[in-house]
Amino acid sequence: MTTQDQDEKRYDPRDTTLKFVNRKDELDPYSDGLVAEMSCGHAVTPESLTRWCRSLLNQGVYKFTCPACVAEWSYPEVRRLAALTVEEMEYFEEKIAQLAATDYSELQICPGCKTYVEREDLTNLSVRCMICTADNNKVYEFCCQCLRPWKGRAPRSDRCDNDGCVNQKLEVLKNCKTTDFQEVEGADACPFIRACPTCGEIVEHNKTGCKNITCPRCHKEFCFLCLKLTPVCLKTSTHYMSCSDGVAPRQTSIPMLCRK
Repeated sequence: MTTQDQDEKRYDPRDTTLKFVNRKDELDPYSDGLVAEMSCGHAVTPESLTRWCRSLLNQGVYKFTCPACVAEWSYPEVRRLAALTVEEMEYFEEKIAQLAATDYSELQICPGCKTYVEREDLTNLSVRCMICTADNNKVYEFCCQCLRPWKGRAPRSDRCDNDGCVNQKLEVLKNCKTTDFQEVEGADACPFIRACPTCGEIVEHNKTGCKNITCPRCHKEFCFLCLKLTPVCLKTSTHYMSCSDGVAPRQTSIPMLCRK
């Protein structure tokens, strides 16, 4: 599909499976070389498409969307038009699998055998590893909070009895600094870090633009100030106005991802 010039991907002009267009690359207007059209109608080069999709994966987003029109591209389309190398395909597919899995389950790495174990009961920090249990001929459970062998009674949702077992996310929320949003009215002394109200992912706001942010994990948009989902917040305010309920205080619990 491609020829190489100084390690930069380029389309092969003899490739009849692609639709070449006489337009600028709409992901990177400064790139040169042949440009092909995606299913959404926007034009790309393999190099710019690879960079864009890799940046999405690095942000925890495994569904590839066009930045120009928000149309979703399938992975097979991305793989073909980005001319992914074997190494890139392995990286992309491993990241996609990991990110997709966390959308539907809570996976923890067992400290004993280093394999992924699903935490089925989100109200119980004690997780049983069936591999370690079989290998040791006795029940092996570990704490998914401090990642040490479980100590104390179970089930339990706050901590195990190991010294220093604390919820690191809550510690971050408790001790983070406050910040002001210069472009948003009444956005003073807002905690710099929040937990997504839908899934509990820890997120920061870059303090520019409006008060809303999209979670990289569950992709829900919410107001960083009042912690309501954006459609609810905007019923009584605007993107740049103070929220009707003001700035929500520091969070003292981590929301759990709904698996519906």
